[in-house]
Amino acid sequence: MMMKTMVLKSLLQRSVALGSAGRRLVTRNIKLSSASTAKRWMSASSSSSSSSSGSSSSSSEREPTEYDSWSDEDVAAAVRDGRLKFFNLERDLEDFERAVRIRRSLVAEQSHGSFDDLPYEHYNYERVHGQCAENVIGYVPIPVGVAGPLKVDDKEFLVPLATTEGALVASTTRGCKAITESGGCKTYVTRDAISRAPVLQAPSSEVAVQVKQFVEEHLDQVQEQFNSTSRFARLQEVKAFVAGRLVYLRFRASTGDAMGMNMVSKGTDKALDFLTEKFPVDVLALSGNVCTDKKPSAINWIEGRGKSIICEAVITGDVVKNVLKTTVDDLVHLNYAKNLVGSAVAGSIGGMNAHAANIVTAAFLACGQDPAQNVESSTCMTLIEKTNNGKDVYISVTMPSMEVGTIGGGTILPGQSACLNMLGVKGSNHDEPGANARQLARVISGAVLAGELSLMSALSAGHLIRSHLALNRKSAPAQPTTDN
Repeated sequence: MMMKTMVLKSLLQRSVALGSAGRRLVTRNIKLSSASTAKRWMSASSSSSSSSSGSSSSSSEREPTEYDSWSDEDVAAAVRDGRLKFFNLERDLEDFERAVRIRRSLVAEQSHGSFDDLPYEHYNYERVHGQCAENVIGYVPIPVGVAGPLKVDDKEFLVPLATTEGALVASTTRGCKAITESGGCKTYVTRDAISRAPVLQAPSSEVAVQVKQFVEEHLDQVQEQFNSTSRFARLQEVKAFVAGRLVYLRFRASTGDAMGMNMVSKGTDKALDFLTEKFPVDVLALSGNVCTDKKPSAINWIEGRGKSIICEAVITGDVVKNVLKTTVDDLVHLNYAKNLVGSAVAGSIGGMNAHAANIVTAAFLACGQDPAQNVESSTCMTLIEKTNNGKDVYISVTMPSMEVGTIGGGTILPGQSACLNMLGVKGSNHDEPGANARQLARVISGAVLAGELSLMSALSAGHLIRSHLALNRKSAPAQPTTDN
């Protein structure tokens, strides 16, 4: 009973800090927590975000707990009968690897097959807890290859790519060679702002329009509220969209070297408290899908989200012939037929490219970015033209919504942090906040350019299937099957 009281008190304290939207969320979580006490141990995991917010010290520095004398089976039994919570083992045991080991044994009791090959030992779960994942039972190793060297803005990089697709790293490396031997690529960041767009409901369209007019005419007042929540978040603009009596306010803010979703959400919530005191409107949700996060949308393609970036290069005719094994004419014509006309026939939004998502996702996984944001981050238009009297190729990729950061989220994990360090962009740039995140976007856009160049060359020369058969279809030892 005492523990339940402490948890509820903690939730209420958090609600004060979170503002009106947070208060509604926390109230809902308290109700869910009370309703779930009679359910089985696994069912309680859905409320872990509110119930396990407390931090735990590492096992090497902590004070002994009562559970140190318990066997793993004693702890597992306590979870089964409800004395301990499945999702709170890290907090209660204060030994992260042991918590993972015991949770694995509990999951194994309900698993449809063995997962012994999923590793869990020798991992820094202290960095995971409270930030990257809940109900952890291990980690999935993904091979990391390097593509390059790639010359971006007169500096060479080896680009880490985490992937299980054979030929991807090799192909991208070929593109890197073509770019670097031709003098490198240049990048231009045209916009740098993450967005959050809550949805408000007014009593009438008249009031909805009044809210729109206010935020447009008094942006300085909204900025004052928003900017007060962070040293780095700076509100650039608010665009209002009215549909009936619903108002969608698209806040766009710079957030230093962080990708910025938490920062912009916190600032938006403070601004909403200010607006709801002035107008009789209800905040239906902090996100009304006009942001737009992790979904394809025309607004991201047109207005941008995160880093809007262009990367370009001129590839000499000799390199096209000797490295890419194709011709200038074939490259240009295929890009027109495939990436431009083909994408138009498909009705694609931001899909005017060959495989930008391949490189973006591999770089995101290696560098601790949110892989789900590949949806908008890989929107890309690839343009290929003749230049220098038709002897060389001009190629560019335009990517309006690359959402990256070099602090926070998965960037704190050891392997991902090492990949960022390899690129020289780990953590915050204290001299120029935001410069590290922009540099990461520049490198990724250069890798996308390399990937586009190489794949389009392989397609135009008819080499694609040959390379995949050589690098992606190697016979593997027979694996045992699971008997059902």
